Amino acid sequence: MSGLTNALVICAVVALVVVRQFKAQQIGTDRRWWLIPAVLVFLAVREPGLIDPAHRAAAAALLAAELLVGLAMGAAWARTSHVWTAQDGTAWSKGTKATAVVWAAGIGLRAALYGAGALLDIRQGSASLMLALAATLLVRSGLLVLRAGPGRATYGVADLAHDPMRKEPV
Repeated sequence: MSGLTNALVICAVVALVVVRQFKAQQIGTDRRWWLIPAVLVFLAVREPGLIDPAHRAAAAALLAAELLVGLAMGAAWARTSHVWTAQDGTAWSKGTKATAVVWAAGIGLRAALYGAGALLDIRQGSASLMLALAATLLVRSGLLVLRAGPGRATYGVADLAHDPMRKEPV
């Protein structure tokens, strides 16, 4: 895939994720929550030049750092998302102000890593960004599914104050 196509895929996924994170959305424990990250990984690993052949060790370290930032960002994003159970027993999540801070910090760290790579003259493509985004989405979705799973104690009472379907105040 061309660099332009990769950039468009990345922008589309980020736009979808950012728009959806601040809206209440149902957490589907039976859905294929891992599908988008799997597609991103597939697209990334089939790209030639994931590791700069002229700087293998430094490029691998940079990729590892990018993946660690992605994993940490996914965990922090899941932690800062509000999760509740509606009256019908479905689990919901919504990003908070802290989620926006996590996104800003993650983007800042990724920009710093890109800058460090540029200073070291390491060729960086969009594949590493796709892998990091896949890691972020996979960790976030997996942790939300765990938080909303059958082990979540509701004691028969839904969090009505945060039910997106409820019209009147509690």
